[in-house]
Amino acid sequence: MKKLFYLLLLCTMLPMGSFAQKKISFEIKDGDFYLNGKPTPVLSGEMHYSRIPHQYWRHRFQMMKGMGLNTVATYVFWNWHEVEPGKWDFEGDKNLAEYIRIAGEEGMMVILRPGPYVCAEWEFGGYPWWLQNVEGMEIRRDNEQFLKHTKLYIERLYKEVGHLLCTKGGPIIMVQCENEFGSYVSQRQDIPLEEHRAYNAKIKQQLADAGFDVPLFTSDGSWLFEGGSTPGALPTANGESNIENLKNAVNKYHGGKGPYMVAEFYPGWLAHWAEPHPNVSASSIARQTDLYLKNDVSINFYMVHGGTNFAFTSGANYDKRRDIQPDLTSYDYDAPISEAGWVTPKYDSIRTVIKNYVKNVPEAPARIPVIEIPSIKLNKVADVLGWAERMTPVSANQPLTFEQLNQGYGYVLYSRRFNQPISGTLSIPGLRDYAVIYIDGEKVGELNRNTQTYDMEINVPFNATLQILVENMGRINYGSEIVHNTKGIISPVTIAGQEISGNWEMYQLPMSEVPDFSKMGRNAYNNGTSQANRLKDCPVLYEGTFTLDETGDTFIDMEAWGKGIIFVNGHNIGRYWKVGPQQTLYIPGVWLNKGENKIVIFEQLNETPMTEVKTVKVPVLTNLK
Repeated sequence: MKKLFYLLLLCTMLPMGSFAQKKISFEIKDGDFYLNGKPTPVLSGEMHYSRIPHQYWRHRFQMMKGMGLNTVATYVFWNWHEVEPGKWDFEGDKNLAEYIRIAGEEGMMVILRPGPYVCAEWEFGGYPWWLQNVEGMEIRRDNEQFLKHTKLYIERLYKEVGHLLCTKGGPIIMVQCENEFGSYVSQRQDIPLEEHRAYNAKIKQQLADAGFDVPLFTSDGSWLFEGGSTPGALPTANGESNIENLKNAVNKYHGGKGPYMVAEFYPGWLAHWAEPHPNVSASSIARQTDLYLKNDVSINFYMVHGGTNFAFTSGANYDKRRDIQPDLTSYDYDAPISEAGWVTPKYDSIRTVIKNYVKNVPEAPARIPVIEIPSIKLNKVADVLGWAERMTPVSANQPLTFEQLNQGYGYVLYSRRFNQPISGTLSIPGLRDYAVIYIDGEKVGELNRNTQTYDMEINVPFNATLQILVENMGRINYGSEIVHNTKGIISPVTIAGQEISGNWEMYQLPMSEVPDFSKMGRNAYNNGTSQANRLKDCPVLYEGTFTLDETGDTFIDMEAWGKGIIFVNGHNIGRYWKVGPQQTLYIPGVWLNKGENKIVIFEQLNETPMTEVKTVKVPVLTNLK
């Protein structure tokens, strides 16, 4: 403990700019992490650049420094950057190199976790959705097509951040190989262990070949090292609270010695729609933090600050009882730093413990200002079914998946006209993931993969049109079911046991950009009472403008609404759903303007037509209905 105290005192509070001015050395030897030749523990927090507006990155690093941390860990999200094959985006909120550079300016070391699989409650675990269209592709295997694409990704990533490795004078001290691969091995026992190991070793080699010449590591539950560790990479443990188990596992797979690190120490936990929001006590996390530090264990809080799953970036878990378990828009995670970057009681408790080991911990920066908007009038409304049917559809004999339509996210309207009446049980076992069913524009029901509701009674009259509006609620990001991740309607539709084939038309609504009311013609109206009531139970778009004298963070209150997404000044701030537990969505103040602002809400259910919406100063994340 004295050794650790001295080292933390010496090394944790690194001066601002220390990684931006001179080359540093970081290595693993003699059972320790060595920074510039001195044993140095890693006190890290996980924080993802993709979940925070880039204007707030520096503030969040300063929040971490105020907790007493010396390192930030981040996943790299392949699908965040390669938006379509060969089309890369590293600008603005996707500027990973800038994120790392700012961390260095703030005196933080950086742990890079590039996957290529990351989990992270992120859409498809970070894989680009279009990989599923590559012929002969099998993800996460020793597969030629898959490894061809991972190689291209890793080489492109090195081109972006290679100059920021500590061997080149930057703050990146370690890079992870794959991610939690041992758990995948345990779930895919249909694949020979030798193949798993060959694949894992090839990912490690691709990182090395690309030029990542800093220490490499793996990350798994300590009981999963047999399948997840790979020679030449330090094994680190996720979620291991027992110090003896941790050290025994690392010793077994790392030459009988450390260093010892818990690469995912969970101060909170993930949350799903329609399930209670987990809560982890501050006192239990403070006690465990103290236990790690006095036993010379390096740590990475996952998450120290979760941020937000903006737009369609949230993933989903899989459980046989619930089938898919979609993740919330909020990634607050019950973390020490809240979704909006606030100090929490958990933050204070951890900081108090760390200050017993670290001198001169700075104060946390001031909270970013928060505002409240009592009323935003929604002065326009648009009929989404009418708008969609003005588009040119894709026609096929069977419903096509999103992937077959070359669409990653959002919604597809499946339409089929009947020349003869038909009634009975409508069955869509291949629904992925949520559907509202209409006949000639009138709602007749909902189907929901989350509740395993795939069937309903239906009566389609003569010369009527069946319309099925399907939503992708996020691809599975964890476990063996990650290989079954196509979206839309992925198997035949039946009514009364009869397969409905021929004459399907599919209208694509990816919502990749804010819908433009000026292009909707007669399907857009002024939002008066009569129009709102006429469109009751129909999917609609609402639009409103509002003026601000000052900007600040705020939370839009959607508790009275049904289900949908929201655009503010062109930014998709994410998905809301009446089932909870999340009832508000975070709007970063940097996405608001002094003067005029515009909001567009896509409301899928519209059970209660609306004329206004408001924001509040405090989020509601635990109200389950």
